[in-house]
Amino acid sequence: MRLIKPLSFLVVILALATSCKVGESYTRPDTQVPGEFYGGEKLQDSLFVGEKELGSISWSEFFKDSTLNALIEEALDHNFDLQKAAKQIEISNESFLQSKANFLPSLGSNPASFRREYYSENYNNYGSNRSRRNHGENVPTTLYTENLAYAVSLQTSWEIDIWGKLRWQKDAALAKYMQTQEFQKALKTAIVSEIASTYYNMLMLRSQLTVAKRNFALSENTLKVVKLQYDAGENTALAIQQTESQMLRAKALIPQLEKEYTLQENRLNSLLGKTPGAIALSGVLEDLALGDTFSTGVPLELIQNRPDVLASEYNLVASNAKVGIAHAMKYPSLTISAATGLNSMQFSTLFDPLGSGFAMLNGALFQPIFQNRKLKTNHRIAIKQREIAELDFKEKVNLAVTEVSDALVNMEKLQEEYEIAQTRMRTTTKGMTNAFLLFESGYANYLEIINAQEDALQNQLEVVQLRMQLALAKIELYRSLGGGWREVELED
Repeated sequence: MRLIKPLSFLVVILALATSCKVGESYTRPDTQVPGEFYGGEKLQDSLFVGEKELGSISWSEFFKDSTLNALIEEALDHNFDLQKAAKQIEISNESFLQSKANFLPSLGSNPASFRREYYSENYNNYGSNRSRRNHGENVPTTLYTENLAYAVSLQTSWEIDIWGKLRWQKDAALAKYMQTQEFQKALKTAIVSEIASTYYNMLMLRSQLTVAKRNFALSENTLKVVKLQYDAGENTALAIQQTESQMLRAKALIPQLEKEYTLQENRLNSLLGKTPGAIALSGVLEDLALGDTFSTGVPLELIQNRPDVLASEYNLVASNAKVGIAHAMKYPSLTISAATGLNSMQFSTLFDPLGSGFAMLNGALFQPIFQNRKLKTNHRIAIKQREIAELDFKEKVNLAVTEVSDALVNMEKLQEEYEIAQTRMRTTTKGMTNAFLLFESGYANYLEIINAQEDALQNQLEVVQLRMQLALAKIELYRSLGGGWREVELED
């Protein structure tokens, strides 16, 4: 009955103590983002008018190329950076679980201990020495037996979270855990974008290689005609030399494109976690769909869609929790410890629970005094670090909005360039055909057909490159809106 009142009193103290959490709860700072994205007005009025938000759809729906989707899926399973990111998440999860365990009492045991202490003749042990002499023990003349003990015990210690230090530690660990998850999402977005960009680069190079080979074949035919005209006395040796030079320039472009294709292929293999090797591609750049209709949403939604922005906010949450930890460290800490077990002066009576049993309950209140200035400094530093984290978060939001605006403008202007280049390509291709017919009929000289072929070649290569840049611009807009990490489409 004597334990009831102390335990009841302890419960009341703990209930009052755990309600004294210091520090401020996290609130998201005002980011002052605009209501809509700036730039690309034509796209926002025409192309992006669908009901689905571009940043919220899965990459498997965004990329409709089955070959590309298969490559992305393989990369998400085998990419080395993603595998390392998964391990970092596991590490952060362990730290979070440890922070939750801090609320539980620590428990230790001493399964067996033996202690025998000897003291000098001048130590205050006269009574113990005399007692042992009376019992006929052979006591040393210079060292005297003072204490002999056997013990088996179980100890526990519990720090009471009066000021919320442990709760803030748990909040900080949770924020860091969530931050690593967002880091993984951001990395996944970057890898999906890099896989798609490399894939489209390879398709572009393959299309350009087709153009280069076709142009080389035309140059060979032109050279044959020039040689026939030379044999007939209708042309000079200079015509043969210049036509052959133009043919060799066209031929030299082929190994350049083949080299670049192999480098891109090696890059793609590296992203897939594989060693260099041939990759079978079935897609064609000209078949790439560029006119899907999606909504860009509003800038405020980037905070939820963009993993890098969310990671920055979780860093701010952790910094806010560290302020609470530093604040709580300035106040007293209360630790309750208890122990129970068996102890005896003789081993024969050690396991007698009635005669050798013991129990202990202690409470310790620790108040830092001479560390007061250090703790104040730590608190002030934590506040400044939280302010830096808040500025980083606001900067990240502004950067995200800017990237979307840049992507919209880039895509809109590239679309205009592409339409102009297509019109010019039709003109130069027709001009090259007419020049060759006139050349065969003797109404045009070799310089005219060389210039026509050169102009047509450059324009055809430009159209292919612009189409690839349009594809990359669409990927960049998708990434900047926070797309690329979802594997399954969000339900409405």
